[in-house]
Amino acid sequence: MTLHQENSQIDHYAVMGNPIAHSKSPLIHAAFAQQTGQVLQYEAILVGKNELTQAVQTFQMSGGKGLNITIPFKQAACALADQCSEHAERVGAVNTLLFNEQGVYGENTDGVGLVRDLVQNQDCQIEGQRVLILGAGGAVRGVLEPLLAETPAQCVIANRTASKAKSLATLFSTFGNIAASSYDALQGESFDLIINGTSTSLQGKLPALPDSLFGECCYDMMYASSPTLFMQWATKQGSASVLDGLGMLVEQAAESFYLWRGLKPETAQVIQNVRNLIVNC
Repeated sequence: MTLHQENSQIDHYAVMGNPIAHSKSPLIHAAFAQQTGQVLQYEAILVGKNELTQAVQTFQMSGGKGLNITIPFKQAACALADQCSEHAERVGAVNTLLFNEQGVYGENTDGVGLVRDLVQNQDCQIEGQRVLILGAGGAVRGVLEPLLAETPAQCVIANRTASKAKSLATLFSTFGNIAASSYDALQGESFDLIINGTSTSLQGKLPALPDSLFGECCYDMMYASSPTLFMQWATKQGSASVLDGLGMLVEQAAESFYLWRGLKPETAQVIQNVRNLIVNC
């Protein structure tokens, strides 16, 4: 058997985005494959601004089995699927594509990843708690339904443009007790859990949060080699638990892996290995 023939029998997967060089997905899925005894290849593919459709079609026609889609293409990927889950349809964004005999299936695993990290890995209770989510963009949109499925006492979306938060709250109002707020209106409020769904803390700034705002547990959906600006703020506020989104990254990847391979990998050691790699870079 030639090397080309041998390679052609390996199932191929990839993550597409722009930028993509920083992606830890190839490392994560390689670890999942080794752990579960799966033979597959997973790579990161840089896609030009208006080239997603062609890139996905080329990958599929070459025999690719599935894709992860990341910033800035999650919304565009939704239109490329022949069928999406109800959740992905509602969110209007896809981060996982599966190619099979029926065509292209789209799913969004971000919310499942967040909830699983909070509840299973961090032992953070959501049921019956007051939850505040900062931001009203695509990242927040993708996690609201799974969060509300955990039946918090209330979920408040706060955003610089309050009308955008209100639109999201209205869209998901049938799934639980959800409300909208401006940042200013949070003055004097306290929450059991505050989730930062904005990317501002990685850009050297924070949302305009009141000094009096307090969260017992604070979670940044972003992650970095050192505490993000939001995590630093939460520590100064006296939060008992301050967490980043690395676990969410690994957990949403595990859900994609399950969709593709029908196997659920163990995530704890993978999270620790990726954290060690990030810290030591």
